[in-house]
Amino acid sequence: MPHLTYSLDGGLATVVLDNPPQNRIGRDMVDQLSAAVDAIAASDARAVLLRAEGPDFSFGGDIVPWPDWNRRQLRSAFEHYLFTFNRFEQLPLPVIAAVHGLCAGGGLELAVRADVIFAAESARFAHPEQTLGIVTLLGGVYRVAERVGRARAAEWALTSEQIPARVLAEAGLVNHVVPDGELRSEAEAFARKVAGGPTRAHAAHKALLRTWAVGGVAAADDVMFDVALPLFDTGDVEGALKSAVDAFHAGKPRPVYGFQGR
Repeated sequence: MPHLTYSLDGGLATVVLDNPPQNRIGRDMVDQLSAAVDAIAASDARAVLLRAEGPDFSFGGDIVPWPDWNRRQLRSAFEHYLFTFNRFEQLPLPVIAAVHGLCAGGGLELAVRADVIFAAESARFAHPEQTLGIVTLLGGVYRVAERVGRARAAEWALTSEQIPARVLAEAGLVNHVVPDGELRSEAEAFARKVAGGPTRAHAAHKALLRTWAVGGVAAADDVMFDVALPLFDTGDVEGALKSAVDAFHAGKPRPVYGFQGR
């Protein structure tokens, strides 16, 4: 039985965690996520929605086999998990996460790979690794720090407390907090909206933000025009610019342009 499913509908790819009862992340789920990333990269998808079935988004890693793995096996597994999560993060498409229930450990580390996070009002987020005497193995603590600052990230990692969605929204980790019953519809509506936008420009913005995260403003400035100028050769920009200029000359409001994602 699959632990994760993938589907494509009208330019929106949907990835669903479905490993009851807690959506624990193990080898099977990570392998299936890797296959989903391959499929999305080869498809006509223009945005991705990440969500989960069951009462919780994910309790985190499947720790049951860990005591039986030697250090080489642990490193091999975690390197594979990290590599796969990073491939998901680096998809040249907007990725939207819809989080409900508990989002902890590896589940939080997967959610922060999204560009935009929607959370149900009752959602809670946590780094439980400290309760096991380990660290966030898949890059969670510093990705949280990138969004909310070092001080908050350190406190949450040190205490392993469950943080309500509203607090994370105020801190800048969560973009939108919505009623529990509206989470899926709100997140999907937003994902479909960005799927209808300029896909190549979305990818360029992700690339610039990734460069900034690694090297700061100066590094992003250095690559700006290498990333930005190729957009002017795309059909979307050619059509959108022409419609905007034509409207200007005609003294009319700029029309809403129907981007094709190319």
